[in-house]
Amino acid sequence: MSGLTNPPAQQLVDGKLVPASDGATYPILKPATGEVIGHAPDGTAADVEAAIAAARRAFDGSDWSTDVALRVRCLRQLHAALMEEAEAFKALTTAEVGMPGFMMGAAGFDVPVDGLRWVTDLLESYEFETDLGVATPMGIASRRTVRREAVGVVAAISPWNVPTQINLAKIGPALAAGCTVVLKPAPDTPWIAAELGRLAAERTDMPAGVLNVVTPRSNEVASVLASDPRVDMVSFTGSTATGRAIMAAAAPTLKKVFLELGGKSAAIALDDADVASVAGATAFTACIHAGQGCAITTRLVVPREKYDEAVQVAAATMESIGAKDPADPGAICGPVISQVQRDRVESYLRLAETEGGTFATGGHVLDQPGYWVAPTVVAGLDNSSRLAQEEIFGPVLVVIPHDGDDDAVRIANDSAYGLSGSVDSGSLERAKAVADRIRTGTLAVNGGVWFSPDAPFGGYKQSGLGREMGVAGFEEYLEVKTMAFPA
Repeated sequence: MSGLTNPPAQQLVDGKLVPASDGATYPILKPATGEVIGHAPDGTAADVEAAIAAARRAFDGSDWSTDVALRVRCLRQLHAALMEEAEAFKALTTAEVGMPGFMMGAAGFDVPVDGLRWVTDLLESYEFETDLGVATPMGIASRRTVRREAVGVVAAISPWNVPTQINLAKIGPALAAGCTVVLKPAPDTPWIAAELGRLAAERTDMPAGVLNVVTPRSNEVASVLASDPRVDMVSFTGSTATGRAIMAAAAPTLKKVFLELGGKSAAIALDDADVASVAGATAFTACIHAGQGCAITTRLVVPREKYDEAVQVAAATMESIGAKDPADPGAICGPVISQVQRDRVESYLRLAETEGGTFATGGHVLDQPGYWVAPTVVAGLDNSSRLAQEEIFGPVLVVIPHDGDDDAVRIANDSAYGLSGSVDSGSLERAKAVADRIRTGTLAVNGGVWFSPDAPFGGYKQSGLGREMGVAGFEEYLEVKTMAFPA
């Protein structure tokens, strides 16, 4: 028995909670133990077809895209339902995702649910039409307006690491903008998405087909959604490799594509910073949720003369944190999501040795039920190593020396990614001058926190296209129409 109180996972298709059309299911595993805690519908091609068709009908044939008051009411109902079922939702997240409980006050639950409230408030006050005034282009007096309208049918494809955050960061703005949605979660975490679908079906006035949730096990469904001409936009969060495939699948129909992809973010300590403090904080961050966050800083870039001190402090911090049951109130680093992911992280640990690195702590998987990796600090590698260049998605921190501010900037920018990072200095002005030169979408400067519903999040380079959250995240789901009338 799982001990969870949530109803069994079901798909939401055209306003109805349904199993897979052929009755097939697959097991939902608890990362902390490997045990089966439930089963999800293994959605069929027919289920996906029905969901797309329902979303298309709801967009084309209902008032959803034009009735702001209806959208506001439904989104407030969904927010209220999430708040009422918060404890059950949080318990499910810890069980299904392996996410430590302390994260529920941040990305695990509270921040994304507050983000739903925030985007609903934005919807109430947002000006969908702007008057450009009268001009005389080509000698013809014309009054011009710029109108923003819903993109249409959105395929939202989400990963397993912080599912409530990413599910709501997609469906909240998309629904607020007037779009209809087909949400396809990762097969490792289908239950949380199914719960969103259930609450929408049972506790809101959303018309049938406005939100659909399908839970097929096959990841090939992502390319089906991306290529279907009835889908107007794909919003995808996941690996850069899969993002490329999504973009290629969407290309023949030239649909709008939002991509939030990988990261290999650098935490820079300048030579006037408290390097021990930065090393400890970065090691702590790299342990959070077993390092399974795209924006986590997994490269610690420190002055060469303070390198040994930084390695020692980072290792001591990770050893004090350890890997604990995510249900333990003191847990920071829980399990990784699956055996596949554990094996992937372990392959990088073996690669670190091949590349000439050493482990200041960790460097191995844990021999116990579930999918566990010891928090690891890798020393002795430079930024050209694969450990420093590739996203590992485990509790692994690589410490890299720098030789001054220019070198630190060079190292930070010497990456295919550009998602996040941090800069610390004894001088805020100096830290900001370095931060201004770093090519990433978000940066924490001297301990500032950027993660908030009103702040856009996304990346440069191979970390993606577009922004999630904030006004920019809402406007991703809008098209721009310019109209001119006789003045």
